[in-house]
Amino acid sequence: MKDIVKCIKNLRVQLERHRKEGLKEYPTRAIFIDPLLGALGWDVRDPDEVALEHPTVDSKSVDYAMKVNRKVVLHVEAKQLRDQLDDVKAITQVVGYAANDGIEWCVLTNGVKYKVYKVSEKASAPDKLLFEVSIDPKDSSGLPVEELAQQFSRLSRESIAKGLLDQLGAEIFTTGKVRKVLDRLFLETPQPLIRLIRKTIGDASVTPFQIEQSLHRIWDTGNPPNLLPEEIAISQKEKRNVSYKPSTDYTERHHTEGKPNEVLELYRGLDRFCQNLAPGLVIRAYKSTTVNWAFGKSIFCCAHLQQGGLRVWVKTDPKALDLSASFARDVSKIGHWGVGDVELAVNSLERLHNAEIFIKRSFENATRK
Repeated sequence: MKDIVKCIKNLRVQLERHRKEGLKEYPTRAIFIDPLLGALGWDVRDPDEVALEHPTVDSKSVDYAMKVNRKVVLHVEAKQLRDQLDDVKAITQVVGYAANDGIEWCVLTNGVKYKVYKVSEKASAPDKLLFEVSIDPKDSSGLPVEELAQQFSRLSRESIAKGLLDQLGAEIFTTGKVRKVLDRLFLETPQPLIRLIRKTIGDASVTPFQIEQSLHRIWDTGNPPNLLPEEIAISQKEKRNVSYKPSTDYTERHHTEGKPNEVLELYRGLDRFCQNLAPGLVIRAYKSTTVNWAFGKSIFCCAHLQQGGLRVWVKTDPKALDLSASFARDVSKIGHWGVGDVELAVNSLERLHNAEIFIKRSFENATRK
């Protein structure tokens, strides 16, 4: 991990040097990509580990073909430094190369950002994006270099050889699929599920209608499933006659569009946790830069969705922060978007779980008002 940290720090110096004028593809590879791949344990000079300009089955070539036991396990396609990596044709091309070669993983990079795609997922090429990580401090918003190195280590030769990237992909994409099914089951509840729940409860006085309404409250804050997110927030406000007024200028899509699947699952998990603190009583609102959760008149959690994770703000006392919680910091004297003086950097499901205690504490503060 020390090698990765040292490499990122060195590359940030190079980035400041070359940011304005930019670099073509080959200098980008030599100055940025090759050193980072080396820090990740890939020897770009050894053809048994890394094949350069590797031919694909359709007579094309990919810039780097990473090997474990001389078998290609990962494609890396390089672009020039200023490339935004958002061209759908380029994404489709690199994913297609890997798919045609029977490779599960591919990376598109400009030497600064690394976008990682799980090729076998049944989705359009852009939607196969598992996660994105960047060496640019502007993209990581104060995330410690050690944390950034941990994310990059997912692409290390050791991690891929151990199947850790496969495990992460299965975890994130499977969670998303299960969540979508549960959304459909809980909000359009089939009668067999209602009967099963009623039988398990063991109380004949609980009616099927009551069970269905309870599922709606638990899973979708008790609102009719055909309402738009903005309408849901407004109907909640009208029901409880609270002063907090959600904005109708933005929708969930404003925050989620183009984000990697890992970030979307972090956001869904955060939303579910906030909603379940008081089913049917938590308001979710969409602002220009944040998604806010409120109880009554008080916002207790705000989140900004980034390409590499979530920035979460909560109303807790920054003086009481545990120094071992490296992902939490005092922002009481630093400009920030969300409401609250404690900022949480959430870039994994494990980190989200660790952040729950802060969010719950903020919620408890809101309920005492």
